[in-house]
Amino acid sequence: MDICDLDLDDIRESLLNAVAIYKTIRSTNPRTGGREYLHIIQSPNLSGIAIYTKGKLVPERGSDTYYLLVSSKRST
Repeated sequence: MDICDLDLDDIRESLLNAVAIYKTIRSTNPRTGGREYLHIIQSPNLSGIAIYTKGKLVPERGSDTYYLLVSSKRST
């Protein structure tokens, strides 16, 4: 988050303002060799900064955990 100059609130705003999942892609986990689905969400935060997240939903111990990677580009 430091490299993109984003804070946690920017990421929360982007995910809460997302209308839909932009794309779902199939991937192969390099550790297990199993198939997994990555969900891509593109949405701005309240300041209008476009934030791109890619994540996956993993069932763990009776609940689901969503792991995500966040990136953003700002014009300087």
